[in-house]
Amino acid sequence: MKDKIILFGAGKLAEIFIQGFKQYLEDQYEIIAVYSRRKEPAEKLAANIIRETRSKHCKALTEIHEIYPLKPDYILEMASPSALKEFAIKAFEHRISIVTLSIGALADKEFYKRVNQAGKEHGAKLHIASGAIGGLDVLQTVSLMEPSKGSFHTQKGPNSLKNTKVFTADLLQHEKTVFSGNALEAIQLFPTKVNVAVAASIASIGPDSMEVKIDSTPNYIGDRHTIKIQNEEVSASIDVYSKTASIAAWSVVRTLINLQATIVF
Repeated sequence: MKDKIILFGAGKLAEIFIQGFKQYLEDQYEIIAVYSRRKEPAEKLAANIIRETRSKHCKALTEIHEIYPLKPDYILEMASPSALKEFAIKAFEHRISIVTLSIGALADKEFYKRVNQAGKEHGAKLHIASGAIGGLDVLQTVSLMEPSKGSFHTQKGPNSLKNTKVFTADLLQHEKTVFSGNALEAIQLFPTKVNVAVAASIASIGPDSMEVKIDSTPNYIGDRHTIKIQNEEVSASIDVYSKTASIAAWSVVRTLINLQATIVF
């Protein structure tokens, strides 16, 4: 029997996920619903799923409470950290596991504790998709060995910083460091922009200790993330450039493949 999944979010990432779903996941999973606060995107994506995949009974949901009676095996969260905070505990109480891209929510220590406790009590898990980075296994391993230091450097174009507190017209002409601090401070300032920095920090030395720097470069397309971790025995550097956000959606595909795999990376 196939595992049932619900998509939480009906934006561009969800659309890209459907491409990977058709190629790699249809034999193991079926999409039974799409949730969005807005009715039109939910209905549009649900209709697309029915038309293009073998999931022929996909509902469009606009209220979170509509999710739980459908009893999915997984909710795939591709919306925002605030969205994850809104439904995660209740999902776990219904024994529904989650695959999330919004790891930034776990920088909130109280929320982290509540999720961890609810998962243990109800037998549900929060699976963290790697998003636009990689090497989380290396970061975990190195940080287990002995006390380590870590840094996360992001280079991006100014257009991606519009509608944030750091954006000014000057960024369109001049390169500038727009943020320097730790991962906890970064996610507070950029709630939807630095989930990957929080993921790297939680996998290693913690949001309070991971140094984060964000540089804005005029005319720069995409994002480049450079993660470094070092202790007395090991020094590792992970560098990932992505032209678009597509890699994040594909990391959800990869996570679902691993959840069904016999040999797991």
